[in-house]
Amino acid sequence: MGENPCTLLVHFDKGSPDVVEKFMVDLQGSDVAAKIAAMKLVIMLLLNGNKLPPLLRTLTLYVLPRKEPTFEKLFFLYLEIIDKRDAASGEVCPDIILFVKYFRYNLEKRNEYVRAITLRLLCRFREPELLHPLLPCIIANLEHEQDFVRRHALSAILAIYHLPRGHMPIPYADMCKLVLRAVAFDQDADVRRTAFILLCDCAQDLAVKYLLDNAPYVAKWPDLLQMAALDLICKVCRSLDHSDEGGYMKIIFSILSNCKTAAVQYKCAGTFLSLSSRPISVQVAAKTYCKLLTSQSDNNVNLIILDRLHELCTSHRYVMANFVMALLHSLAIPNVNIRRKVLDLVLGLLTARNVQEVVLYLKKEVVKMQGIELEKAGEYHQMLVQAIHACAVEHPEVAGSVVYLLVDFLGESNSAIAYDVVLSVREIMETNPMLRESMIQRLFSAFGQIQESFVCSRALWMLAEYSFSAYEVESAISTIKQSIGNLSFYTVSEERESTDTSKPAHPMMNSCTACSKRSTVLADDACATHNFATNAAISAPVAHGLLASKQYLRSLVVSGDFHLAAVVACTLTKLVLRLEEVQPSKVEVWLLSFRQSFAKMLAEKMKIKAPISIAQPDDLIDFYHLKRRALNQRELDDDYRDYLKAATVDVTKGADGANRLNRLVQLTGFSDPAYAEAYVMVNQYYNAVVDVTVINRTNEALQNLCLEFVTEGKNVIITDRSENYTLAPQESKQIQVNIEITRANSAVILGHIVYETSDGKEHSELKVNTVLQDERKFLNHIIKSTNMTCLTPPWALDGDCGFIAANLYAKSVFGEDVLMNICVEKQADGKLNGCISIKGNVEGMVLSLGERKESASDLD
Repeated sequence: MGENPCTLLVHFDKGSPDVVEKFMVDLQGSDVAAKIAAMKLVIMLLLNGNKLPPLLRTLTLYVLPRKEPTFEKLFFLYLEIIDKRDAASGEVCPDIILFVKYFRYNLEKRNEYVRAITLRLLCRFREPELLHPLLPCIIANLEHEQDFVRRHALSAILAIYHLPRGHMPIPYADMCKLVLRAVAFDQDADVRRTAFILLCDCAQDLAVKYLLDNAPYVAKWPDLLQMAALDLICKVCRSLDHSDEGGYMKIIFSILSNCKTAAVQYKCAGTFLSLSSRPISVQVAAKTYCKLLTSQSDNNVNLIILDRLHELCTSHRYVMANFVMALLHSLAIPNVNIRRKVLDLVLGLLTARNVQEVVLYLKKEVVKMQGIELEKAGEYHQMLVQAIHACAVEHPEVAGSVVYLLVDFLGESNSAIAYDVVLSVREIMETNPMLRESMIQRLFSAFGQIQESFVCSRALWMLAEYSFSAYEVESAISTIKQSIGNLSFYTVSEERESTDTSKPAHPMMNSCTACSKRSTVLADDACATHNFATNAAISAPVAHGLLASKQYLRSLVVSGDFHLAAVVACTLTKLVLRLEEVQPSKVEVWLLSFRQSFAKMLAEKMKIKAPISIAQPDDLIDFYHLKRRALNQRELDDDYRDYLKAATVDVTKGADGANRLNRLVQLTGFSDPAYAEAYVMVNQYYNAVVDVTVINRTNEALQNLCLEFVTEGKNVIITDRSENYTLAPQESKQIQVNIEITRANSAVILGHIVYETSDGKEHSELKVNTVLQDERKFLNHIIKSTNMTCLTPPWALDGDCGFIAANLYAKSVFGEDVLMNICVEKQADGKLNGCISIKGNVEGMVLSLGERKESASDLD
């Protein structure tokens, strides 16, 4: 399109080269629908910058004589977008000048629709040679009875006025009288607004005089005319003449006081700021913006208003500080972006006079948000906590009124909120020494409610660092002991209790459950993610009981948070050292109590392991080697079995309790798709049972999963084989394999896990059987028969090599995708040989397409 301005770009495919001949035939034909389609095609091609031959005469002969309004509308669009000047001489083309008479005829028609579209077309012209002869007719249409004709006539005159000066004289005296009459007495608001804008551009002094003379009545003007009047005031205020500033202020006040339209109120506020930067103007504008902010439901409008308020806060901070509470009322708008901007504005306007009211309002909002489950409610809650923290940091005198509220939120289940709260409490505790004693007491009561590991570690640090007196140190130790519970973290009795509540047939069904991921903080304060396996039969029942008793610290330590356990140990160490400073006698008591607790634990352990004697003092002792030889072989075998059972009873009992955990053998890595670990049990016949737990770590199903063992040597034999299983994502399975031991020598057992994964796709392969001997015709025949699209570009299919490979794609109305691959080769005898592979999401889709292909081959 060169350097010509483009106001619209419409994508349109040019198609074949003979498109010009086609629409020329359609334009000269008698088919009305074909003519309309050809006109639209011409307009689209021109808008896309295509060079077309001159069509003006063709359109004049075959299109313009038609009486349908559609043809005249499309013809006017064509006249609007074509270049009306000769490229060589720069003059208006003679064919275009001939249409001046046609335009004059339309402007004098009795049909108001033809007049209106002609005037609207003339608004787009920039050639004085076309507009000058039509100016009297345009001015005459200012007195037409239809309002839309008068409005378009005013727009045409305004467009003529904006042409370069000196090209076209305008009779200002007569025109201004008509325009003034239209502004004062016309009944249509659009006509009055257009006339007033024309008067402001052509005769600004006359427009200002009219505005000041009608100042008492401006409040009763239509909204559109009031907007135009405010634009004129802004335009006049940018000049150096401010003699009538008081009159303009009265006009704006009258409009603002009586208008109920939000757009006019917004315009009035902006006009106040353009007219004057005095505090009274800023206050009126800010009050208007705050009123609009709480009354408008459109979030985009509210964001624009907040931008204007931000500009006022930047340039008039002390004036805007009085509107802090008005801004806080807009927090009721349920939009996170608006609430974030409001809080940023409020925090920028904090002063010693309004900080108390701001903090009180924010505390009410925080309390109101508790227990509310709305979209992004947690994010808004976090913003409120951050705002309260900012108030306490900037104005320490209010820290005492907010710190207790912040401490209560340490046990928030939302980790982001708890994270901000603990950092805020730690900072306030360090910067406000007078509040430390009361804050540490509040922390003692809130410590048991903390659920997050990061928050708990920071709270432990505060307990160790800010507990100075003996009472505080003892209370801190007591709080930690109460949260951590009794030692040890795992006992055999706990497992037995948990085993009783589980399935009796499989007591270790959940002994090796899924691997977990946990983010921890390393010694160098770097974050790391660890994968580890937890024992559900141990931790799950304990965690459930702990959660019921609010022992979150114990549940975190038991679940494998070793960093938190190290923090607990360091905290207790620091507290004991602090206790040694304030009261040395207490340290000896603590050390002695630790030793006594250990001795008590050992005594209970020995009591559990002590065997219970069931033999009487006068029972006979049976020596096997001193038995008489008269015993038969069966009695000897029974005696041997009893001795063997007594010898292996400890091994069998060792399978219970903590010994079983110590004998677990990890078979695969934590990052492997199938995690496996085994436990080997030896029965009374010295045969081994390998109990293997397999966990599907992937998000896909593992099909035909089989556990296969291979032994080295002849002293161990695999007596049975495992079945094939299907594991759902994250599902676990317990597999037992029996191994017979023939000799008491060492042996090696090897094993591997075999499984299949399904990709969710259906496949089908068909052989090519056709009478066609041209591979390209065969491909086109398949495309036409199956109604599929060829993804292989045409240039890749060109040539005659006797071989063709192409990919076809289709999508059903239900969104089912299917892909077909065709590989065909021409044999020496001229026949085609190859295969067709079909792959899809749904089996029915693949089978249906295969049947269609087979039927297409039969038709060949």
